[in-house]
Amino acid sequence: MKIKLFEPFIDNAEKTAVMKALESKFWASGSGSGLVKKFEQKFQRFVNADECLAVNSGTAALNIAVSLLKIKGGEVIIPSLSFVSTANCVLQNGGKPIFVEINPKTLCIDEKTIEKSLTKNTKAIIPVHFGGMPAITDKMIKLSKKYKIPIIEDAAHAAGAFYKKKKIGSHGFAVCFSFHPVKNLSMPTGGLIAINHKNHKSIRNEIESKRWCGITNRTNDEYEIKELGNNYYMNEISAAVGLEQLKKLNKMNSMRKKIAKHYSSELEIEHKMPYQKECSYHLYWICVKNRKKFREILKNEGVETGTHYKPIHTFSLYKNHEKLPITERIGKEIVTIPMHPNLTESQVDRIITLTNKFTNY
Repeated sequence: MKIKLFEPFIDNAEKTAVMKALESKFWASGSGSGLVKKFEQKFQRFVNADECLAVNSGTAALNIAVSLLKIKGGEVIIPSLSFVSTANCVLQNGGKPIFVEINPKTLCIDEKTIEKSLTKNTKAIIPVHFGGMPAITDKMIKLSKKYKIPIIEDAAHAAGAFYKKKKIGSHGFAVCFSFHPVKNLSMPTGGLIAINHKNHKSIRNEIESKRWCGITNRTNDEYEIKELGNNYYMNEISAAVGLEQLKKLNKMNSMRKKIAKHYSSELEIEHKMPYQKECSYHLYWICVKNRKKFREILKNEGVETGTHYKPIHTFSLYKNHEKLPITERIGKEIVTIPMHPNLTESQVDRIITLTNKFTNY
């Protein structure tokens, strides 16, 4: 039987919730009422943010969050080791991504490189909580306040993660979550923006318009369009699943941490993801010199692996003369091994045995 790299963790609660939503025949609303609103409220309490607004993907969350800052012609500092949405949201809003190095121990943005990359044109910093490891730091928060540069967190991997006993979602100006089917909190499709700002109520109104084609001031059949928006709102079926997933998110993350602790202590490889209680462990990574051969062997043994990610600055769209040697080296060596709550102890042991046997093959 194949051991999957990622897999959602569900039971009868999700099935019952989906059937109830289907039978209601109320499947979606651009205004975000019904189960969507309930999910927003529950998630807001979970992370302790000022506002939470549901959207249909982590990509949508990033696109809207960056649009709030009016970055056209400006620069945004980001790590290159991430899914391409982290950079695309900058380009789509008329900005320029400034790629900086990562910390080789955590693969999160190297905070030492941030201040060196700041210019008068810097409009935002987007740290990525890579694999669920908290990327936000006190130093980064101080830099943000000192230079009045907002932080937009890419928390696609970090639902349920912490930094200094506070949930990820309660720190930055905007924190963008993904609820893709393989994420810690799974939905058929979904995402969310957590907002932390003194003007959070007016920001909420702006996001509500941007996620629903620019619609504002709706009264019955009358409404206004003042600026561009997109079809980014979450549907009721996804929200139904999300509400059940949220109830057991802490439990599912505890199961992930148990697996990560086992990997961290038993894998006989020098460069691997460290164990940290605050991490949500969306994925677990190792670095191997012979990646192609290693992945081929594990595939033949029935173990699915991945590469997360190819550095964004090496893609044709973003390619320039920039050199990020640490990111580029890790981008050639990184392998993600199975990580999800459905893994059994015997499967985890088998993955460890195979990895230890073949990493130096």
